[in-house]
Amino acid sequence: MIQYMQLGANELQCLHVHIAKALLTDIGTEELAHMEMIAALVYKLVDGASCEDFKEAGWEGQYVQHNHGLFWTDANGVPWSAKYIACLGDPIADLTEDMAAEQKARVTYEHLIACTEDPCVKDTLRFLWQREVIHFQWFGETLNDVQEWMCKAKHVWHGHKCGCE
Repeated sequence: MIQYMQLGANELQCLHVHIAKALLTDIGTEELAHMEMIAALVYKLVDGASCEDFKEAGWEGQYVQHNHGLFWTDANGVPWSAKYIACLGDPIADLTEDMAAEQKARVTYEHLIACTEDPCVKDTLRFLWQREVIHFQWFGETLNDVQEWMCKAKHVWHGHKCGCE
C-alpha cells in the first residue's frame, strides 16, 4: 500500500498522468483498510483465547511477547519491514511489481479461505480476494495508460506499440 502511494506521489507526478496518480492513491488507501479488516478479524478470532489456546495453535511466542496485541508478521513469523516496498523509480517496472503483489495477495486469500471453515471469516476473505482481483485489473489499465503516454511523449521506452511511430 505504501508502495502504491509512493509511486503515485513521486513517479507519476513527473509523468502528468493524473488519473493514474489518483488511482494509486485510492488503491493505497483501500489497502490500508484491508490491513484494518485483517487486524479486526485476527483480533476477534483470538479474543478470549488463553495461553493454552495460543500454544495449541503454535502461537506461544506471539502470546508471550504480545499477549492479544497484534504484531504484523507473515505466516512464518517474520515481522513486516519497509524493505518489502519494491520501488525502482520506473513506472513500468513499479506498476508491474504492483500487479504481482496483487496476484500474491489473491493467492494468499485463496489459501486462507481453504484453511478455514468459519463462514464469517470466509466471507471477509472472499471480499478481500475480490478487491485484489479488481486492483490487479486497475493496475493493468494504468500500466497501459502509462505506456501509451510514455510512447507518445517520446520517452526512451518503446516496447508498447501505440501507433506513434
